Amino acid sequence: MTTRPAGADDAVGGVQPRLVALPETVEEVAAVLRACAEQDLAVVPAGGGTKLHWGPAPERCDVLLDMCCMNEVLEHAAGDLVVRAQAGVTMAALSEILAGKGQELALDVPFAEDATVGGTLAAPMPGPRAFRYGTARDLLIGITVVLPDGTIARSGGKVVKNVAGYDLGKLFTGSYGTLGVIAEATFRLHPLPAGRRWAVAELDPAEVPPIAAALAASQAEPSAVEVDRPDPAGPVGLAALVEGTAAEARAEALRELIGRGTVTGEPPSWWGLIQGDDVLVEVRFPASGTQAVLDAAARSGLALRGSPVSGRVLLESWRAMEEDELAAAVSGLRERVEAAGGRVSVLATPYEGVDRWGHVSGLPLMRRVKERFDPGRRMSPGRFVGGI
Repeated sequence: MTTRPAGADDAVGGVQPRLVALPETVEEVAAVLRACAEQDLAVVPAGGGTKLHWGPAPERCDVLLDMCCMNEVLEHAAGDLVVRAQAGVTMAALSEILAGKGQELALDVPFAEDATVGGTLAAPMPGPRAFRYGTARDLLIGITVVLPDGTIARSGGKVVKNVAGYDLGKLFTGSYGTLGVIAEATFRLHPLPAGRRWAVAELDPAEVPPIAAALAASQAEPSAVEVDRPDPAGPVGLAALVEGTAAEARAEALRELIGRGTVTGEPPSWWGLIQGDDVLVEVRFPASGTQAVLDAAARSGLALRGSPVSGRVLLESWRAMEEDELAAAVSGLRERVEAAGGRVSVLATPYEGVDRWGHVSGLPLMRRVKERFDPGRRMSPGRFVGGI
């Protein structure tokens, strides 16, 4: 295993680690965590670094655990539609390997060139096709993690050495590195579709909820329905994706259902992208809250992109916003969205004065889980909701 002194580029949220460790095996990850436990050193795991600025800065960071050297696809059982990969494999590299066998991991991951398997699980971001295929958590069937004391635990897949009473895959997905280190993951795959077509149109905001509901229920079975509204006062771009056989005819059926637009073999330029994430707000909501979310986003002055059928949109700022302005925008947005049964989380912001999480009803349980897995508060301390 290689170690090196940390440099300025290794800082996490402005917190400078002392050392960077680059393990190559699960056993080396365990050795690092055991040594850190003995010396009470705080550890922050890192993959491609695409989301290290998401969430608050850690309370302390003595060792940055860089997973870049754990970059092997360990097993691809093409006949079983299963792949097992180390946490440092980039999503782009994994996609290329799977495509060679006519398969894919149906996650539309932003920053795929640099985003890793481990980071995709630790800080997940559902893509457009989550509507049909589910999220990373849904496609994960096995996981190997290293706990803060150096214990190696496995669950799901072919080998089970679990922590009694806990579903490790579900716990570690979305944990932001606060419970331990994701070392390997096993996923369920899908065949690459025979064809893809998009029905694309421009809508008035008031048209979005009924049209989105009709698309979601259509027998044409779209894999995704996404909207884009870069100007909070402007129209809404909508695109619906169909995959598989008779894609052209099915997309045309969706276009007719929308009432206008075109059918194309290429997605719109904004499809599945995060333009800039200095400010990034995630909104989750029930289908009944779609109009309220569109209205609340417009009032906040933030650009909107996401899925009305999956109940998930991202809001971004395409202009500089002062801390007071952003805090007020988030507060107003949260009030309106929560009244519609939704939830607002600020994934990225340059300002510590912005309330990232709002009220979290499950926080006491989450704190007990943190205490169970990391009583010494050595894993990414303070990086998650409630200072976990």
